[in-house]
Amino acid sequence: AKLKSFAAKIIQLLKEWTETFPYDFQDEKSMKELKEIAHRITQCDEENGTVKKIISQMTQNLLMALSARSQYQEIREKFRQPVADKGTILKNKPQSTQKDILSVCCDPLVLAQQLTHIELERVSNIYPEDLMQIVSHMDSLDNHKCRGDVTKTYNLEAYDNWFNCLSMLVATEICRVVKKKQRTRMVEFFIDVARECFNIGNFNSMMAII
Repeated sequence: AKLKSFAAKIIQLLKEWTETFPYDFQDEKSMKELKEIAHRITQCDEENGTVKKIISQMTQNLLMALSARSQYQEIREKFRQPVADKGTILKNKPQSTQKDILSVCCDPLVLAQQLTHIELERVSNIYPEDLMQIVSHMDSLDNHKCRGDVTKTYNLEAYDNWFNCLSMLVATEICRVVKKKQRTRMVEFFIDVARECFNIGNFNSMMAII
């Protein structure tokens, strides 16, 4: 009876650990240790197999989480690959094919909603361990630079890069317009987009636009 009670507590611990910090189990050694512990626990409840089912589900969820993160990282790596000079590409393109953002989406609310979708997609991939990695590798209170394993904080970096990209997009769209009247219209459009972002609760995109 005591063994079963202890096993239940260990299962709860492993369940919370694998759900909150799945990256702790990404190498073979830690995964092997997890399987060994799981095997010992299942022996405590061989009669009805309830523990075995819970352990099996926990392991399956862990593998799915690791797989999802691995796929997301691969996608992010593709976007991080260097591309040719964008300025040269724009110069080589005919003026007629260079579309501004108003020709693609002229409704501030729709653009604000699309920006919010992007924000949520990036936020959903930030986990407690990403934040812990930053905190545990802080140099000092003066410079706040992370010197740890960069691969473990790429989700935070991706979110930070998105903020910078949105700011650059807004600045580029405004500066590329030659006529003052059109430029004023573009500024007013982005003000409206920022206002709609505020109304939705998307303060990150709002600050990037500002």
